[in-house]
Amino acid sequence: MQIQGITAFVTGGASGLGAATARKLVERGAHVAIYDLPRSKGAELAKELGDAALFVPGDVTDESQVAAALDEAIGAFGPLRALVNCAGIGSAARTVGKDAAPFPLDVFVRTIQVNLIGTFNVIRLAAARMVGNEPLRDGERGAIVNTASIAAFDGQIGQAAYSASKGGVVGLTLPVARDLARHGIRVCTIAPGLFRTPLLMGLPEPALEALGKSIPFPSRLGDPAEYAALAAHILENPMLNGEVIRLDGALRMAPQ
Repeated sequence: MQIQGITAFVTGGASGLGAATARKLVERGAHVAIYDLPRSKGAELAKELGDAALFVPGDVTDESQVAAALDEAIGAFGPLRALVNCAGIGSAARTVGKDAAPFPLDVFVRTIQVNLIGTFNVIRLAAARMVGNEPLRDGERGAIVNTASIAAFDGQIGQAAYSASKGGVVGLTLPVARDLARHGIRVCTIAPGLFRTPLLMGLPEPALEALGKSIPFPSRLGDPAEYAALAAHILENPMLNGEVIRLDGALRMAPQ
């Protein structure tokens, strides 16, 4: 599909990968609804991006909030053609800690709830609205881009919850693409490596530099704009469907 003139919904759109994607899509002529928590900087980003952007606050795990936000976006900008799911949280704990304490179950549940169930919640509600769109070239009605992580494949010590949540996003990509194929809706997932996002930026600069040097090439942390460029290409390329794409500079993470 052509990005110019479409309506896009970006979850986790107030910062990191989501904010870069919102900027890229507006730059390419789309109207973008930025969906993020009320305490986020979504309103500031929408103001920066001007009339082409709208901030709609909410939680990806809340069905009524997501549905209302999607309808607000459609009411403001027209039929929904694109969804980019960037909302997510991190967690770190060993299955059994050094003090023999088991992994806190509430942390595991919350990570799955936001990263996996939240992603699917938005997919199903957005797709239900896309199916009524007038078909474009090749019968396409919409496209969905999800965010996993290379932790889905190379999970490190302490990443059981995070890796499981992102592995679930990888696992749903093909079956959901097959589910939605008859409606002309494509589904792909990007699995980023180490990027300069809020999940990492709390680390001191020497630690960030060391992480960057662990990447074969280019030997640096990824720029969120590089994620955004791939997300935009997926929206534009009609043959990208049911695929998970690693975006990681050939990084394969060690156990720790």
